[in-house]
Amino acid sequence: MTLRSDAADLLDDLVALRRDLHRIPEIGLHLPRTQERVLTALDGLPLELSLGKNLSSITGVLRGGKPGGTASDAASPGRSTSAVLLRGDMDALPVTEASGEEFSSTLDGAMHACGHDLHTAGLVGAARLLAARREDLAGDVVFMFQPGEEGWDGAGHMIEEGVLTASGKHVDAAYGLHVSAASYAKGHFVARPGTLMAASGALEVRVVGDGGHGSSPHDARDPIPAACEMVTALQTMVTRTFDVFDPVVVTVGSFHAGTRRNIIPDDAKFEATLRSFSPEVAARVGERAVQVCKGIAQAHGLDVEVTYEPEYPATVNDAAAYDFVADTIRDVFGEERFTEMADPITGSEDFSRVLERVPGAYLFLGACPTDPETAPDNHSPRARFDDSVLGDGAALLAELAVRRLGLLAG
Repeated sequence: MTLRSDAADLLDDLVALRRDLHRIPEIGLHLPRTQERVLTALDGLPLELSLGKNLSSITGVLRGGKPGGTASDAASPGRSTSAVLLRGDMDALPVTEASGEEFSSTLDGAMHACGHDLHTAGLVGAARLLAARREDLAGDVVFMFQPGEEGWDGAGHMIEEGVLTASGKHVDAAYGLHVSAASYAKGHFVARPGTLMAASGALEVRVVGDGGHGSSPHDARDPIPAACEMVTALQTMVTRTFDVFDPVVVTVGSFHAGTRRNIIPDDAKFEATLRSFSPEVAARVGERAVQVCKGIAQAHGLDVEVTYEPEYPATVNDAAAYDFVADTIRDVFGEERFTEMADPITGSEDFSRVLERVPGAYLFLGACPTDPETAPDNHSPRARFDDSVLGDGAALLAELAVRRLGLLAG
């Protein structure tokens, strides 16, 4: 029996788990109901489980029974110390569901609109597949069930709490998979070597003036025109400061000022997301954006409070790891099931924290139940995912672990 055929036998259980998780979405770093449901799903497997101290994470270690690997563990002579990490994120989004699914969220204002319920169920499936083969594993597998991907840096928190050394040594490779509600056909795998996803940062600006009456703007210090000028100047900054072939994306998603049309307010506030694709540009873009906002405020005789906080680095696939993943997909699922992306995407992902420290790869799996060209995309309240892809997702994660450990064992 192959991993793929065994995963097909698990499909009904994985679909049921995914739909249970979909009904009880939780946001952020603390997901007690999700954690409890996942622990129930893992019950009985030969895993060494540990829970997060400051977040609702679950780390599972499966000890392989086959000798081999890169070194021996002093505490367990002869046992391989090679280790591969597989990751699934568990948190939801602050979105009120409008998908129409019969298993829709039972909580207003929370929805698994990004498919993390499928990621979690798929990782449980991989754990079951690998546990059934533990005696043939030439090393250990670390299962990273992570909360807080959606802007909470859950991966960073889990790294701080030791997920990369959970098996007793630093993991040798890491793999993760993200489902897509649109863009890619159901069951199709997509990835690229090098930069896959953008780095991100948050710009927050408060322009401070002196309020007054709308009929006499010369007697006030109006913050609104200056703030508007900053918004447009940030776009000009992109094209006049950064190489078009090393792009930057700036989006102002929040702008607030005033209470009535005839009142000049004391201040105006806006927030922006800044995205880039190389470490060099990521290091410069925030500093330059701050300079632009300060310069415009000074020109208008206004005060400004401006901060820039880097969030996630770019998600970069190790070239050799990418080749390994692509070859594995083609071998297991067929050439037609894999496509190399021409360009990275501008979304961000905290699995980048892991790939900064461990050679590995991240990839996408199409889970669109309709036409991927017209379907609502991830993060939409109408996003829908075809959970029939769960078996293949679980099988691929397990296959990557088995094959990589085999290569490490030589």
